[in-house]
Amino acid sequence: MALVSKDIDSAFDGAGAKPGLEIWCVENLRLVPLPTSLHGRFYSGSAYIVLNTVLLKNGSPLHEIHYWLGKDANEVESALASDKALELDAALGSCTVQYREVQGQETEKFLSYFKPCIIPSEGVYLSQLGQLDSNTYKVSLLKCKGDHVVSVKEVPFSRSSLNHNDVFILDTASKIFLFSGCNSSIQERAKALEVVQYVKENKHGGKCEVATIEDGKFVGDSDVGEFWSFFGGYAPIPRDIAFDVQKECDTSPVQLSWITTQGKLCPKASNSLNKEMLDSNKCYMLDGGAEIFVWMGRNTSLTERKMSISVIEDFLRNQGRSTATHLTFLTEGLETSLFRSFFESWPQVEPNLYEEGRGKVAAIFKKQGYEVKELPDAEDCQPYINCQGKLKVWRVDGDELILVPAQEQIKLFSGDCYVVQYTYAGDGRDENLFYAWLGRASALEDRADAITHMTAIADSTKGDPVLARVMQDKEPLQLLLIFQTVIILKGGLSKRYRTFIAENGILDETYEEGKPALFRVQGTSPSSMQAIQVDQVSSSLNSSYCYILQTGRSTLTWMGNLSSTIDHDLLDRMLELINPTWQPISVREGSEPDIFWEALGGKTEYPREQEIKQHIEDPHLFAFMFADGDFKVKEIYNFTQDDLTTEDVLLLDCHEEIYVWIGCHANVKSKQQALMFGLNFLENAQLVGGLSIETPIYVVTEGKEPLFFTRFFEWDSSKANMLGNSFERKLAILKGKKPILDHRSPSYKRKIFAEGRVWSTIANEHCYRFSVQEHIFHVSHFLLAIWLATRLIPIISSRKASCRETTPDNSRSNSVSSNGRGSSLSNTSSVSGSKSKSANNHLFSGPTPIARMLFPGSPDGSAGSPQAEAKSPPDANLMQVDSSITTANTLTYPYSRLIVGSSDPATDIDVTRREAYLSDEEFLEKFGMMRKAFYQFAKWRQNKLKLSLQLF
Repeated sequence: MALVSKDIDSAFDGAGAKPGLEIWCVENLRLVPLPTSLHGRFYSGSAYIVLNTVLLKNGSPLHEIHYWLGKDANEVESALASDKALELDAALGSCTVQYREVQGQETEKFLSYFKPCIIPSEGVYLSQLGQLDSNTYKVSLLKCKGDHVVSVKEVPFSRSSLNHNDVFILDTASKIFLFSGCNSSIQERAKALEVVQYVKENKHGGKCEVATIEDGKFVGDSDVGEFWSFFGGYAPIPRDIAFDVQKECDTSPVQLSWITTQGKLCPKASNSLNKEMLDSNKCYMLDGGAEIFVWMGRNTSLTERKMSISVIEDFLRNQGRSTATHLTFLTEGLETSLFRSFFESWPQVEPNLYEEGRGKVAAIFKKQGYEVKELPDAEDCQPYINCQGKLKVWRVDGDELILVPAQEQIKLFSGDCYVVQYTYAGDGRDENLFYAWLGRASALEDRADAITHMTAIADSTKGDPVLARVMQDKEPLQLLLIFQTVIILKGGLSKRYRTFIAENGILDETYEEGKPALFRVQGTSPSSMQAIQVDQVSSSLNSSYCYILQTGRSTLTWMGNLSSTIDHDLLDRMLELINPTWQPISVREGSEPDIFWEALGGKTEYPREQEIKQHIEDPHLFAFMFADGDFKVKEIYNFTQDDLTTEDVLLLDCHEEIYVWIGCHANVKSKQQALMFGLNFLENAQLVGGLSIETPIYVVTEGKEPLFFTRFFEWDSSKANMLGNSFERKLAILKGKKPILDHRSPSYKRKIFAEGRVWSTIANEHCYRFSVQEHIFHVSHFLLAIWLATRLIPIISSRKASCRETTPDNSRSNSVSSNGRGSSLSNTSSVSGSKSKSANNHLFSGPTPIARMLFPGSPDGSAGSPQAEAKSPPDANLMQVDSSITTANTLTYPYSRLIVGSSDPATDIDVTRREAYLSDEEFLEKFGMMRKAFYQFAKWRQNKLKLSLQLF
């Protein structure tokens, strides 16, 4: 879109040149810039324009524009605000996303700029009068909603304004009361306390009392009596008619309409949407129900865009649409992930932002007269933990873990899976970090066993270690720094891998010293270098790398024309590691001898361009939510450490890796569940965010976050050690207290496990779909529960028992047993689960939907590996279930007659084995697993499950 200076308001001169917020208010039909001291103070009779500028890690600026309309703002000023927002977009090169914000219905992104909240004032903003003081303090009642950002709305000071679902703040001259509805969440109450703190500091100068009132508890508390006295005395709050009236438009069909130059909407009839339907010369409206988008082609004029916005706002008024309907304006090429998710076909075109963005932002800054320093390059490849610790590597071979000798542990085979344990010195104690490394050609069953072995060993160690799933070729930087040197070889040693290639007549490519091989050498420094065996053909070459070619008779090193002196140094170092006896022939690209091309099967084309360095993505934080059988994620904007709420399970998306963070008070306690959530996120993020399903996944727990996680926050370690839920913690801080309890203390762990609840919801819904509203992932909880119960839990419980008796190696002499005391561990180099594990081999042999999700790649879940299709032989050491348990009872009773406290109990049963009298169908329905799988559990775990079902 061509820019014309006369079309741009002079108030926007210099806008967007510096990171941060800039705000303008419409006053007397002109724009008035607001000083920073007034940011966050809005008047209900005014309209505002808010510009947020962020300098991304890749060096390019991100601009987002919001125009905020007070509930009492007149139509002329509101229309002017929308027009000026477009002018500001044009002044910034038409590279912004714009949002309409209506008072009381603001987006969470907008509210996140003004933490903890915004509380609009009555009246209009007058720049010359400033703030007016009053001698009388006005008592006000505020309603607070939201668990990560809070929306504050002043409601009539009346008992009828109170309800059981929300949190309210009664602000009086001498005291602030917080009233928590009995149906409000702990997170909502905690966020409301931040509003209390804000009101206390800004309206009372930090000098007033604070009282908390809990809905339904009114006896013997003077604060309660004082609170109700403002409402004329206590009286019950009527029950709410409806708890949630949202989603009225969620099921409406998505409609795309062309906005003509005459201001008419022309619906485009189509059952599905794709990007090709959008013309760069036109503007369109996408009606998604609760969200409406205006898409503006690159070649449209400013006049056309202003007219389009006017048409859409008329459409909303004429349709009588709710003020909660969000309106977002997008320019071609800057579509949000939510917008793209409405389209079935949207090409993943990734612009070279890293290179282009540096020049653009520098040009903008210089044009505005600001000094421009060199923009930051990619982060240094520095370790964030002590990389001088102890490394142990086990190769997975079905039920066995085979310890890899120290001198061989840097060599990994692509047909195998490995468990890596790294122990390093932390803050006064040893910390453990575990990885399950899954070879690209490995079998599906071996991948499943690698996850199981990793969790079993991790559970047998002290502390609360970090776990990670890593796919070959997607290794995170931290793992490479731990290994320092990695050599990835073709083939494998796993029984499953070798059985498959033998049965299918596939050539065994397993590397052996002296056999012909081609290695690509890569890395950033001697502390992070890799050699990867690639196909021995010339198309495997790349001018950006160096290679080692072993022909069997001689060794040649090949240096690409685009490789650096650092690459050449790594080449020499790696050559000595692979085989120090080799005497290589050095070859430069373009001067290769004939024997070089003969060894590669002839000369063919290969990549000769400089590999573009991937631009650095800024991290994003998401919250997982579980409601009504839905598995949802919602982004938390402008996040800080305080957004890591102890009741939540959160996901930090860093693009190159993701972290699933488990709060101490979260309903989800199992790291296997957390890993599954991360995989579900990756599965669906491919639709809108371009994340690979093979992205590394870390699972970390509150209080045990590693430095390579905390580096994404301004981290205060004292906050990570506070006791209590989020409300109790913030209340203690508000009242000047700060209770701290070391996470290593047994009393802390006892409290956490006593308060913890296990997520075990089984939904009747059998579906898996992705919805555009709030990025909802509908997951079959039934499948998930069955999968976890019959695959992971029996294996883990049996392996836990074996790990407490024997360890995979002699790395530790003590472990925490089930009674909390240390136990001696025997020394062995492998762990066999054959005596404690049922036929779990065949449990993983079929690529179930969830197994495909856990070990992704090709449609059958084998990541392109034919090995995953191999059928495992029956387990000769299958644990036999006690026949007396399954055959002794010929009587069956319905579940309702077997539960403790039944109104019609069965009398002729063994009350210690109530579950044995259930029919097979009802047993599967209640326990989520077959009877045989249940009886393989340890007795304490059986009793725990029976207790949860009132059968014990």
